[in-house]
Amino acid sequence: MQRRGRGRIAYPYTVWMAIFIVIPLFLILFYSFTEGDIHNIKDLKFSLNSYKKVLEPIYLKVIGNSFVLASISTLICLIIGYPVAMIIANTDVKYRNLLLMLFIVPIWMNFLLRTYAWMSLLSPNGLVNRFLLWVGLPKLEIMPGKGAVLLGMVYNFLPFMILPIYTVLSKIDKHVIEAANDLGGNSVITFMRVILPLSIPGIVSGITMVFLPAVSTFVISGLLGGGKTPLIGDLIEQQFLSSRNWHFGSSLSIILMVMILISMAVMSRIDNSPEEEGRKI
Repeated sequence: MQRRGRGRIAYPYTVWMAIFIVIPLFLILFYSFTEGDIHNIKDLKFSLNSYKKVLEPIYLKVIGNSFVLASISTLICLIIGYPVAMIIANTDVKYRNLLLMLFIVPIWMNFLLRTYAWMSLLSPNGLVNRFLLWVGLPKLEIMPGKGAVLLGMVYNFLPFMILPIYTVLSKIDKHVIEAANDLGGNSVITFMRVILPLSIPGIVSGITMVFLPAVSTFVISGLLGGGKTPLIGDLIEQQFLSSRNWHFGSSLSIILMVMILISMAVMSRIDNSPEEEGRKI
């Protein structure tokens, strides 16, 4: 009886997933392997031309740029986010919540508004360049371009790196660190042999939460890149909304999804490796 009750509770979620996840994915997969008028199913025929088109150098370059910029922004977020997460985790409890709020509050703001704010700062006539001219320094030619896109990615996705790492670090038993110190380990050895290995799950979660939205973003690159740094997200948006080439847009979406799934599998493998090593020991 309990199992039947639980199954009935799951029915609405199953219907939701079927309507909003399974069916759209099936349609994208279907359009990616066809060509013809999308409004007339009878005119559609099987074709691999959309996937062949992806192999053209211009599109391979866009896909490569997407993964390079996403990887760089993820690395920057990790370099900045890990020390920040450690500082917050080691801060007194009465100040810890305040520090967390400083990183959580910007997430509550609309993503598009946060990106527009960077436009007002980094544009050729923005606040940053006006200040530089006022103090007699040359203007920064950062927007539009890759630098502005990277700044936008790091700013928008940095909290998603800090929060999971902080969560893991805050749960580390202080007695373990004290034991490492009692055994003669200095701060560097304690960090490398104790803290860092125990924080790997948080690092993997942070990398996943930053890399996946970064590689598929199109708002940041569209606004801060000014069309000079197109990413695969911009290309997919263009195919569906402007060019109306749903077949090519679907093939790009499938390729992006496969690459993301591979990345998630690799991250999951890395996340599970410490546990496997522990079992061997």
